[in-house]
Amino acid sequence: MNRKSLCVLIALGLGAASVQAQDYDDRFYFAPTMGVSFNDQDRLTDRSSFLLGAGIGRFINPNSAIDVFVDRTTRDNRPDGIGVPSSGQFANTVLGIALRHHFGSWEAWRPYVMIGGGMSYHNRDGSESDYDPFVQAGVGLSKSITNRVGFRGEVAYRYDSDSDSLRFINGDDNFGDLLVTLGLTVALGGAEEAMIVDDSVPPPPPADCSTLDDDRDGVNNCDDKCPDSTAGQVVGPDGCAQDVVIDLRGVNFKFDYPKRGFDGTIGNAGLVDGSMEILQQAVDVLQRYPQLRVAVDGHTDAIGTDEYNQSLSERRSRVVYDYLTANGIDSSRLVGPNGYGESRPIDTNDTAEGRARNRRTELPVQK
Repeated sequence: MNRKSLCVLIALGLGAASVQAQDYDDRFYFAPTMGVSFNDQDRLTDRSSFLLGAGIGRFINPNSAIDVFVDRTTRDNRPDGIGVPSSGQFANTVLGIALRHHFGSWEAWRPYVMIGGGMSYHNRDGSESDYDPFVQAGVGLSKSITNRVGFRGEVAYRYDSDSDSLRFINGDDNFGDLLVTLGLTVALGGAEEAMIVDDSVPPPPPADCSTLDDDRDGVNNCDDKCPDSTAGQVVGPDGCAQDVVIDLRGVNFKFDYPKRGFDGTIGNAGLVDGSMEILQQAVDVLQRYPQLRVAVDGHTDAIGTDEYNQSLSERRSRVVYDYLTANGIDSSRLVGPNGYGESRPIDTNDTAEGRARNRRTELPVQK
């Protein structure tokens, strides 16, 4: 791959950068620039020249911005004794795209790195004009001055692949210039006031009963009809003590599960779909009310011998007991695990649906 092709691929790659939706100022900005080009002496021009440019850009994420830019440098020829005129100028106009990646927060001075590329138009008085690709890289420092205006200072190296218009000069077909520039970024569109963030702390509202909870039961004083309840006690919306019922309906087992020799793995327990979500809700309730104690009871349907069903119900209650303790519920708050076999049905054992409901576990709250 020749140097021109490489330059073009780099420029196209920069233009293909994807735009992401983020929480940052993504307004387009205008970027005027001025500075000095310290010229490659192989051009046979003066050592430094004035550079003037402008661009349009925007941030594509909180740290990275893409600019499309144009700049122009006019250099005075210097005689070399081999046909370069002693007067006249070498003009260089570029159109390019640059990616700048910043570091640090928006409020501070932000260092950044830059890479870019594009096309350059060359013209020396009395010589052939030409278009050639260029690439550049550099470092800089930026700072937001206001919500609309920012400052940018940069030092960059530009590799200029001029293989035609200057091929007669010392046999060179490329040049490297050092660019030192200063510039501004001026945000376009949108009201400046819209960018102002009011981070002042509003004064607290005047105290009233709706903001107070003297007995710390979670019910504000306006609605609390039992203002003497103790902290952590289970209360209803009126602030008065009430019984808590932990409903495990839906935590059922497939027929004849868990099997004898069950290894304790919850995935092998034979729980029906939806059971795990209900078990997690039970854990949440017990964590919310640390004073509650519950029994862990297992039950079966009527199919099978009494002895087998008793063992099966104990295995079922053990599944729930182990799940609760594994998820942070202290065993001192649990009574069991208990198995009641087929002795306490909640539905008929004459239908498949009724038997499925009887294959269950329960967490009755202990007084």
